[in-house]
Amino acid sequence: MKNKSNSQQLTIQQAISRAKKATKQGNTAVAANFYRAILKHQPGHLFAKKQLRKLQKELPQSPTMEEKTSSPPQDEIAALVNLYHSGQMAEAEQACRELLNTYPQTLVVINILGVTLQGQGKLQKAVQAYNKAIQLNPDYAEAYSNLGVTLQELGKSKDAEASYRQAIALKPDFVEAHYNLGVTLQELGKSKDAEASYRQAISLKADYAEAHYNLGVTLQELSKLEEAEASYRQAIALKADYAEAYSNLGITLQELGKLEEAEASYRKAIALKPDYADAHSNLGITLRELGRSKDAAASYRKAIALKPDFVDAHSNLGNTLNYLGRLEEAEASYRKAIALKSDYAEAYSNLGITLQELGRLEDAVASYRKAIALKSDYAEAHYRLGVLLFEAEQYEKAVEQFKLSTFGESKHYLLRCLYLQDEESLFFDQLDYFINQGEIHPMIGSLGCRSALRYGIERPNLFCKDPLKYVLKTNLNNQYDFETIFVKTARTILNENRIPDMRQVLLTNGRQTSGNLFDLERDFTVEIEKIIRSEIEKYQVHFKDSEEGLITSWPTDYSLRGWLVSMKSGGKLRPHMHENGWLSGSIYINVPLKLETESGNFVVCIEEEYLTGENRNQEENIDVVTGSMCLFPASLLHYTIPFESEEKRIVLAFDVVPV
Repeated sequence: MKNKSNSQQLTIQQAISRAKKATKQGNTAVAANFYRAILKHQPGHLFAKKQLRKLQKELPQSPTMEEKTSSPPQDEIAALVNLYHSGQMAEAEQACRELLNTYPQTLVVINILGVTLQGQGKLQKAVQAYNKAIQLNPDYAEAYSNLGVTLQELGKSKDAEASYRQAIALKPDFVEAHYNLGVTLQELGKSKDAEASYRQAISLKADYAEAHYNLGVTLQELSKLEEAEASYRQAIALKADYAEAYSNLGITLQELGKLEEAEASYRKAIALKPDYADAHSNLGITLRELGRSKDAAASYRKAIALKPDFVDAHSNLGNTLNYLGRLEEAEASYRKAIALKSDYAEAYSNLGITLQELGRLEDAVASYRKAIALKSDYAEAHYRLGVLLFEAEQYEKAVEQFKLSTFGESKHYLLRCLYLQDEESLFFDQLDYFINQGEIHPMIGSLGCRSALRYGIERPNLFCKDPLKYVLKTNLNNQYDFETIFVKTARTILNENRIPDMRQVLLTNGRQTSGNLFDLERDFTVEIEKIIRSEIEKYQVHFKDSEEGLITSWPTDYSLRGWLVSMKSGGKLRPHMHENGWLSGSIYINVPLKLETESGNFVVCIEEEYLTGENRNQEENIDVVTGSMCLFPASLLHYTIPFESEEKRIVLAFDVVPV
């Protein structure tokens, strides 16, 4: 025997059970239907015959014309509503059809029929039911509203909008119609109109938690973050277990820079809904911004465990693992993201960064080019590929990529390439452009000084025209417990391999930690960071009367990025500059005894020796010992003089990075 609901086969016993249930609910027509179906399948079934005879005494006779235009008793309507609310959609549908045989023009029954059809996913039939109700009564607001919901499910958002607007025109205080209109407008990208609809729903029903929540989502889309925060908090005040509101509140707080509050909000969402994968992933993003990368990785892994096909979580885990120096794991995460989403340009680009750091340069180039093939205007991928080509001294090819990118330091690298290619005219055209724009940047300042040496042509230097005058050396031994704060900490991190090493092509006979020391080992480095910031403040005071852009345009906010460099005997670091810094620094954790006067010394210079030509290179050779600290403009190149010793030379290097 087939039941139209769910198109599944029912046993005789199941049909009897449903018939009994319908009888108890007073829905004799539905019960009779089940018994008739049983007898059709098994004509001699005695129980079905007996029950049907009983029910037929209660069932109405064939309706008269007058009865057909009247309405069914209220208890039968109530029984329909009860069936619907208890989730018995198929039974409710059958009961509606039975009643409509007797009362074919009863609007409320037609409307309930539409709702039950919609609940079973029979959307086109639901539309027909609502249209029939509207045809019988063009002023039936509820039918227009329900029609809107169904059209929305069918993806016909514009038609849904029109239907909701008609419902509201007929019934201006129709709260649900205002709310659903807001949802539809949001889907259509009409955020301002959606905001107005949600606000209207709230004005009619102040305790409408879902409307407050969706208003928050819309305000967030409109970048009205403080108002969005207020809406989410109101939704939570009305509905304390509203996990989605806590999660979205976290996103808003994160965008507002309130990272600790964002973390707390995500954790509340997770406490309410432990399997909330999105909340775990977003918590990971916040923890990463808070510098707690290891905790961030754990959050991403939790999100992936809950939702294995969570593409963005795989990609973000890759970013975090790359930052932590766990490059092989990062590669695996990016490849998983790409396997799930083959056109994921960002994952290909980030995979390129990891492959580059692994020293697999050909693979990195292929990955960057794949990202660009998927997204031709992908500025970051062009930039990353340009940097790789720059490091390989393929300056002409690098220029092609930097010209296609507006990301990061692309335009500054372009200037650098032109200088290294000795394209004097093009170089000065680009340099003059930056100067006319009033751009103050360490790389522009560096190349301004270097070109003056090479070409003998002076240009205004907006960053620092005489950077060697701004090198400051101090002795930290005189002010702090250097052995405890610096030496023991650095040796622990290095000896225990707490941070993986990174590929450093400029370094000979040495190793450099990856990532940011101050993020990766926060508990170990809190005191060190505090001291460095204090010394930077002293540096600013020392040069407070300077008119150089280095001082007058000092960043209003900055972060510290640090790493450890350890060298063995014969170790050295080639001339280079820190492109992302404003001020650079180095603290000498251990400097071996010098076998020669300049062994292991630190040198800051304007130009690399091999580019000086006939011009004498300007440089300062700094005699450093354990406990020395050097601060210098990031526009200066710097390198180390090789040393011979059984001891390791250990340095904590860092940059002031403008936020």
